Amino acid sequence: MTETPQDPAPRAWQRMLSGRRLDLLDPAPRDIEIADIAHGLARVARWNGQTRGPHVFSVAQHSLLVEAVGRHIDPVCGDPEGLELLLHDAPEYVVGDIISPLKAAIGDAYRGVELRLLSAVRRRFELPTPAPALGQLVKRADRIAAHVEAVRLAGFAPEEAERYFGAAADLPETVLALVEPWPTAQAEVRFLARFRALCRF
Repeated sequence: MTETPQDPAPRAWQRMLSGRRLDLLDPAPRDIEIADIAHGLARVARWNGQTRGPHVFSVAQHSLLVEAVGRHIDPVCGDPEGLELLLHDAPEYVVGDIISPLKAAIGDAYRGVELRLLSAVRRRFELPTPAPALGQLVKRADRIAAHVEAVRLAGFAPEEAERYFGAAADLPETVLALVEPWPTAQAEVRFLARFRALCRF
């Protein structure tokens, strides 16, 4: 009787343009490169691409918006806090930007992968686990950014955006200017430049 070879274990890693192979189930900090993060996030569309304008609104641009919002609502925010705000969605360079309704349907499996990736990103760039106050700032800035994006880009009525993302915030034009979608290359370059301005890596 001829034995049938067993199927190989499913591939759990993704090859990056840097040449790194990032294991999604057990990500190693040494396999994380900021150039890969910037490149990936600039090509991941927020709102599943359902936004107005000639360009997608990328997660890279959203990350820059969240950092700017966080600094606006907490003027004493320093560069380490700014870096936490900027990298809050870093795992999405690998797993994509899954909209909240689908995340709820998928449940803990997706969340576990996301948290392991974020932990590896923090270790790679020597970021400590954020204190509760910083975690709350990130969540608040993220929701304010989502509210602005929802109304300006994704077709939500203001009252609908308030229902799902909380009340609108009074933001200066310098922050609101970050909601105008950029070409992919511009989003990548600006994200990478901001990262380098915030840390020594």
